[in-house]
Amino acid sequence: MKLTQFKFDVPQELVAQYPLDNRDESRMMVIDRKTGKFEHKVFKDLIEYFDEGDIMVMNDTQVFPARMYGNKEKTGATIEVFLLRELNRESLLWDVLVDPARKIRIGNKLYFGENEELVAEVIDNTTSRGRTLRFLFDGTYEEFMATVHKLGMTPIPEYIKREPEEVDIERFQTIYAKNLGSVAVPAAGLHLSRELMKRFEIKGIETTALTLHLGLGSFRDVEVEDLTKHKVDSEKMQITQGCADAVNKAIDGGHKVCAIGTSVVRAMETTQSTFRQLKAMDGWTNRFLFPPHQFKIPDALVTNFHTPQSTLMMLGSAFGGYDLVMEAYQEAIKEKYRLHAYGDAMLII
Repeated sequence: MKLTQFKFDVPQELVAQYPLDNRDESRMMVIDRKTGKFEHKVFKDLIEYFDEGDIMVMNDTQVFPARMYGNKEKTGATIEVFLLRELNRESLLWDVLVDPARKIRIGNKLYFGENEELVAEVIDNTTSRGRTLRFLFDGTYEEFMATVHKLGMTPIPEYIKREPEEVDIERFQTIYAKNLGSVAVPAAGLHLSRELMKRFEIKGIETTALTLHLGLGSFRDVEVEDLTKHKVDSEKMQITQGCADAVNKAIDGGHKVCAIGTSVVRAMETTQSTFRQLKAMDGWTNRFLFPPHQFKIPDALVTNFHTPQSTLMMLGSAFGGYDLVMEAYQEAIKEKYRLHAYGDAMLII
């Protein structure tokens, strides 16, 4: 597959700038891989496609306020710092993106907050735009993270053409988020409400969660035409034995496994046996899935309408079939679905 095969024009008026009032009332396009047909539903109708014993697998990563603004020593120039990944907790070392990158050199110091509550020193150039920072902080790790939360902003994507607002603190987060570590939200999970989760429970639909912390690997632009040459940055993931057992019980009982989001698929496809069994794992993944790919664990996928040429869109196309999913994107545009992280969903069955 070539990068240009995933290019299409996005009408900017369809890019969702705010979440809907109710999580489970976004629209949902159902894509049937066997018949090639589309249905137009509301997200809360998801429950109609699953039965007792089926299982929903979610990503319980929690987004932290990764976007911060600091001032460079001496010049006072404003520098945007996007925290990507914690490298060493003891030394408070972080991989970050900086903008404008040309103004930052090794040895520079950055000051954050009106009272300079945080100071960071640039100790390495890791990529053309990235740097490694060491935060100079006299206090516990918990106090350091509390300061980051106080000074940082919710990392809403650039295609949302506004500054982060109070609504984003709650809504750019799934209701079941609990393991802090992502700089992007697993957007498919944004549609799940407490009411819908309760209805799953009443119907006997099981739920379980794994953790995959979304970082640069999830949203770095693909810059090569030949997709086999694209390398994905590793992201931390954990599948507990309890999660693996719950998924394997559903598989052994002949029930469906539904992945809530592309990150769940990537995690499950990273660690499974030849005999379609999910294995527990605590480590890293750099899996990049694009057509054609034979998926072993999930039978169904809930995902959003992603940006053109993104790895998330490529995974969805691999799961649903390239031609059918590309047709679904055109159908979504024709039917004026809301697109991207705060937008509507698709269910591929």
